[in-house]
Amino acid sequence: MIAPDPALDAHGLRFGYQGSTVVDGVSLAIGKREIVCLLGGSGSGKSTLLRGLAGLAVPDAGTVHFLGEPLLAPHPRAALVFQQPSLLPWLDVSANVGFGLDFSRQPAIGRAARDKRILDAIEAVGLASHAHAYPAQLSGGQAQRVALARALAREPELLFADEPFSALDAITRAEMQSLLVDLVHRWHTAALLVTHDIDEAILVADRILLLAGRPGRIVREWRVDIPRPREEHGDEIVRLRLDIVAELRAATRRDTNSLPA
Repeated sequence: MIAPDPALDAHGLRFGYQGSTVVDGVSLAIGKREIVCLLGGSGSGKSTLLRGLAGLAVPDAGTVHFLGEPLLAPHPRAALVFQQPSLLPWLDVSANVGFGLDFSRQPAIGRAARDKRILDAIEAVGLASHAHAYPAQLSGGQAQRVALARALAREPELLFADEPFSALDAITRAEMQSLLVDLVHRWHTAALLVTHDIDEAILVADRILLLAGRPGRIVREWRVDIPRPREEHGDEIVRLRLDIVAELRAATRRDTNSLPA
């Protein structure tokens, strides 16, 4: 059950692109300190929906409320992480993490508080020994840790993550999935993770929302009550995975049958 004062609450969203409706009739809520995964295949509108929920795109219809207020633009208490970490190559790790604190929409903080935020975020992602390294000296996983630290330094109430681990190798991806869950719990934030990976959704999420169809709609929701660490509960993971796969196939059939002959 979602708390009565969710971090984010959206109703009746519709987004289009180049004259076509990409997402339609989407309503969802994200509770404070909850991890929600938006799962869907390529072209289902996942990234479009995330951008709209984050205030990066204006919906053609519907409303988004963040912390109880209408969301009309990116909010300083929300942060985003994308597939590519997009670090500035001429700045070291500390400066890259602090970069997100320098925008005019961010609340003003003193130098000491700013430095502490940066240090705490770098330590949280396990890169204290790399604080003065440059992006060219980092592995892909380390660079994505910097991107996470940059988001955490803003002390967000909600973290938006758009397939942040899809470019990483399997071992690093598993490490980053565990790190994300740990950070959400320790930093008392909420997270919306977009992914096409069923296993990632099961391992990370408190709830999974399946986006499918043309245009994309939320067709099913699962609450994931498997205890953590979930890797130790293989049978439950397999059962949930089979249920999700069956729903995906059914959604694909419905979408195919709706096409004109």
